[in-house]
Amino acid sequence: MSTSRHGTQVDHTSIIKKMFDLEARKGFQDTAVSGGFERYFDGLQRQSRQSAPAEDERISRLAGLFESYGLLDPDARRELLEQARAILNSAKGSTPPDTRQSPTKPVTGKPAPAAPRAAARRTSRRVTISSLNDPVTVLPGVGEGRMRQLGALGVATIRDLLYLLPRHHKDYSQVQKISSMLFHHECTILGEVLAVEEQRTRSGKPIVHVDIGDDTGRVRAVWFNPYVAKQMTPGTQIAISGRVEQQRGLLSFRNPEWEVVDAEMLHTGRLVPVYPLTKGLYQKQVRNLTRMALDAAAEFLEEPLSGETRQRHSLVSLPRAITDIHYPDSAGELQAARNRLAFDEFLVLQLGLVRRKVEWQSAEGHAFDIAPPILDRFFDILPFSLTDAQRRSLDEIFGDMSRPRPMSRMLQGDVGSGKTVVAAAASLVAIADGFQVAILAPTEILAEQHFRNLRHLLGQLPDPDRPSVALLTGKSSTAERQAIDAGLASGDINLIVGTHAILEGHVGFRQLGLAIIDEQHRFGVGQRATLRDKGWNPDVLVMTATPIPRSLALVLHGDLDVSIIDELPPGRKPIITRQVEPSQRRQVYQFLRDEIAAGHQAFVIYPLVEESEAIDARAATVEYERLSTDVFPDLRLGLLHGRMKSREKDEVMKAFRDRQVDILVSTSVVEVGIDIPNATVMVIEGAERFGLSQLHQFRGRVGRGADRSYCILIAEDQSEGGNRRLDAMVETQDGFRLSEIDLELRGPGEFFGTRQSGLPDLKLASLGDLGTLQKARDEAHRILERDPLLDSESNRALRAAVDHFWSSGAGDLS
Repeated sequence: MSTSRHGTQVDHTSIIKKMFDLEARKGFQDTAVSGGFERYFDGLQRQSRQSAPAEDERISRLAGLFESYGLLDPDARRELLEQARAILNSAKGSTPPDTRQSPTKPVTGKPAPAAPRAAARRTSRRVTISSLNDPVTVLPGVGEGRMRQLGALGVATIRDLLYLLPRHHKDYSQVQKISSMLFHHECTILGEVLAVEEQRTRSGKPIVHVDIGDDTGRVRAVWFNPYVAKQMTPGTQIAISGRVEQQRGLLSFRNPEWEVVDAEMLHTGRLVPVYPLTKGLYQKQVRNLTRMALDAAAEFLEEPLSGETRQRHSLVSLPRAITDIHYPDSAGELQAARNRLAFDEFLVLQLGLVRRKVEWQSAEGHAFDIAPPILDRFFDILPFSLTDAQRRSLDEIFGDMSRPRPMSRMLQGDVGSGKTVVAAAASLVAIADGFQVAILAPTEILAEQHFRNLRHLLGQLPDPDRPSVALLTGKSSTAERQAIDAGLASGDINLIVGTHAILEGHVGFRQLGLAIIDEQHRFGVGQRATLRDKGWNPDVLVMTATPIPRSLALVLHGDLDVSIIDELPPGRKPIITRQVEPSQRRQVYQFLRDEIAAGHQAFVIYPLVEESEAIDARAATVEYERLSTDVFPDLRLGLLHGRMKSREKDEVMKAFRDRQVDILVSTSVVEVGIDIPNATVMVIEGAERFGLSQLHQFRGRVGRGADRSYCILIAEDQSEGGNRRLDAMVETQDGFRLSEIDLELRGPGEFFGTRQSGLPDLKLASLGDLGTLQKARDEAHRILERDPLLDSESNRALRAAVDHFWSSGAGDLS
């Protein structure tokens, strides 16, 4: 027991014992006190010589004992702590902390309630739980109201609370003397409450002034919370963290974080976590709850990774990472925790995807003959030669089809890169072997486009080899449906192209061997599975015209092998892309008129369907009326937007395709759509409001014919991010490069504009960290090679983590 300069006794024994308890909970990592035990006891020894000579011998013994503590392994540290506890327990005559002499009265003259004892406060935080799935209501202070508040943050269980990760941390670790505080700097001071004064502002709001002092001076802190006055008593040792301000020429704190000095401080004197909040919930409350949850959950946090895996990737243990992501003692510990938890997220994600792929490809499939004579005849009748990228993709696809296991591959290619020809060649391989092919498209107009293109390509084959191709959409008549159902059941129809209508229960196949899904991110996992289940383990090829960076492809399509067509057929003219000022619209309109006079057509894209008070942007419906009436009254304009019925949209697009419309005014619904070879101009209004991938898709709607085509970008609002996107559009037509820039600028959550892509909810992992993602994928393969079902005892915790991740809405293993 020592005494401060203001007469308050400090119970070092109680504080040190709690430090030892905390050190044990943290696995003897020398992290229970900032700077380590050796530094702590060295400082305490110097202090005791001045203020408490009677304690000097005992403190000196402890300081000597901990001199090399940081160099020991955890087992040796555990033994050393037991020796230290024996030294503490041998001390006699210590005065209990609640029998301190009465402190001086506050300035108000009112007797203040006794300060809460640190030991009692910490003891009350100890909670016993049965599992990490216990509801948060097992924690003291969490009733129905608090439970609803936490529920708004996605927290229902102790596990959820452990993974309620801080948005960031405030660095209050720099403890300073009052005399060394600097204006406008954030810092922490340790001192004694000297006086507490309650007042009211002119408007009647309560305000509390508290004077705090240390051996170098005193400072005032101000709170606009009357409860502070009830919690502080002159003589109490407290820590305050916050920004130093000036009040009437004097340095002060305004609404700082504070707490009674204790063995482990949560709100001051450290890197302090800042959590997401909801109405009625405050940082102190969440910190206290996460600390309680961490203490209670220590024995339930199982390490899912082997020591070999952690060593290979330099990862800290899971219990250490969970603790340090909330309450790190240094920036290095925080980064190590982030690295570990990000790796875990990528690993459980990749384990789920790779396991899905392994399970699918472990099924028995059909090994196709990949060199039927019909294939050579098909290539001979083509009026063009395949590009190297198309040949490479076909080689990869044929390699899969030749194996006795189901293919699971994605064909990625930019707009106009020639995916249809590749799909046609793969279809011929399946058909020549006696199987049927189904091609699923997201819209009727896209299905009709595929049907026409395939019928044209395959229709040039001689009669004996020519496949029977049919189209099934929502518009198909009852008689057409009946005929198609019969043809598929008998095998007379070799290839069916259609929309969701193919997925209906009455549609059956004699022998479905290949399922091709176009723009597959427009279909859910269940819909893709429905098509696959219409055959006996058919090969599956999914196609997309949306260039996706490799990192995002591994997340979205980690269960698929990927083939990329990264070059355009020869002869395709680049689309001239220009950014113009809004003041140049008159020149743009004249350019449109000139192109239409030359027999061409044009698109004009707007970011909104209708005008909005919240968003300052042009709307398609309003601009359609203006353009039709004031700008192009002599031309034929069409309107297309997402609020129209599917049949109305199809009618407008068909009219445009059939050259009955000169200018199509539209929203982003034309992002993936029909080929209009006669369209040569794409004008995009409010271009800064679209992502790069969307802009590139819009641009891909023109340049489909032999004539020179143009893309004109008009931006109303200039910003750094918007300018970079538009500059990139002007500089390059490489869709994959643009997609990488788009991912970098906007992040994965907005990459597709919607979350229907099935993007998992990654809390810490960044898709920009391709290195960690690839390491996690390699590790997933390594683990599943040894234990495909994760059913070994050593992988029990890992399997539980994978199942929890994939069952919590992040994905679907079906």
